[in-house]
Amino acid sequence: MPAVFVHVSDIHFGQDKGDRVHIHNDVKQQLIADAKEVIAQIAGGVAHGILVTGDIAQSGKWKEYEEAGKWLDDLASSVGVEIHRVQMVPGNHDLDRSKLSFSGKQILDYIRAGGSDEYEEILNNPTDRMALFARFGDYDRFSFGYNCPLNNEGAFASEMEVSLAPGRTIRFIRFNSALLCHGPERDEHPELVIGARQFIIPRTPGVENIVLVHHPLNWYKDQEQVRDYIRSRARVFISGHEHDPKVSVENVEAGSDLMMLAAGATVPYVSNDIFTFTYNIIEFDWDEQIDGLSVTMHPRVWNPQRTSFEADEKRLGGKDPNYRLECPFFRKAGRPAAPKSVQPSDVPVAVMRTQSAEPLIEMVPMESAEGGPQPMPPRVEGYETVRLRFFRDLLEGERLRILVELDALPENSDERMSQGLERRLLDMLVRQGKLEKVKKMVDQLVEERKNGAQ
Repeated sequence: MPAVFVHVSDIHFGQDKGDRVHIHNDVKQQLIADAKEVIAQIAGGVAHGILVTGDIAQSGKWKEYEEAGKWLDDLASSVGVEIHRVQMVPGNHDLDRSKLSFSGKQILDYIRAGGSDEYEEILNNPTDRMALFARFGDYDRFSFGYNCPLNNEGAFASEMEVSLAPGRTIRFIRFNSALLCHGPERDEHPELVIGARQFIIPRTPGVENIVLVHHPLNWYKDQEQVRDYIRSRARVFISGHEHDPKVSVENVEAGSDLMMLAAGATVPYVSNDIFTFTYNIIEFDWDEQIDGLSVTMHPRVWNPQRTSFEADEKRLGGKDPNYRLECPFFRKAGRPAAPKSVQPSDVPVAVMRTQSAEPLIEMVPMESAEGGPQPMPPRVEGYETVRLRFFRDLLEGERLRILVELDALPENSDERMSQGLERRLLDMLVRQGKLEKVKKMVDQLVEERKNGAQ
């Protein structure tokens, strides 16, 4: 069966003012209802994940992410996805500009006046890097819970791989295109940089890369280099930011295609004939005939007269467009046997799903700064959801309370507490069989805070 993802972008939690508060809240609820209906028709009511290509928040503040987390939970529940199964990247509205220090501003001006060499010079200095990444504090806490941490050395990030057939896998690669944002960026005068340490993505036989990023290619000073690497090493490039849905497929060379998908805005500030509420449902599948990647789009758009979402047959290639992509990295691995799953045409989709092979989703830790693999997360049922809630729903002091009361902190430890250390200690507790105790304490602390606020 295909791997099915709900794709949203530019939601801008926290932007709403006046009557737009009520209108935008209604749109977001209608999207949840619409996604549930579409997924029921095409995938038996069960999707495999949610993709978010930036601008989750409006100003990078924690309150905005709290709202986003509740909405993502509701969306995931409506399409049968576990609430942690989200892949996200930051946008220019996901950084808190009030946290930009004087030195940070000088660093940004220095890079933007220069280019790739200046970018690399700054990122080689841990203190300078910290000044830039400080603005992502609340986003980083939010995304860390979803196992989508920012790479604080400026490299790409990648944890999720989806097996579509034996020996045929897609890997999500996450770029941070917002690191240099701090003013009214314009694509006609690009000032942003992706950087070589980020765009040099891996080649792996049997694995095709899908890049998630907020800004399209034309926003980067180093766009020519980025384009060369994307053309030669990725099969799909999904971006947001411009609020203008469009798609194209380029034949890079014989046996190699590249699909460029630009998202519309799920919740633009103003909805009109040009910029309106949109989102996508995307199916990824192995195309046995060409030994390639099949990408089927289900673009959805807001109908202001009916005040609901409907199929968008104008912007992304008509009704339910399908793109068949030639895949060189698939062909570098041995060809898999054809799946033995022939279903009668009158069998309900929900029944077909129970009888067909499901895509296998694995979280594969990316390499550490030293070049070795990160420790594998515990393979315990319920772990991912507890990890999400531990980091997303608890305050720092509440997380520390759990670690102390469950004896996770080693005696005489002088290591500075960080998200990485908290994650290692949480994983240790899970390996000790204390997952249920952690879960109960998370529930208890959230309830205590809720009651205290009333």
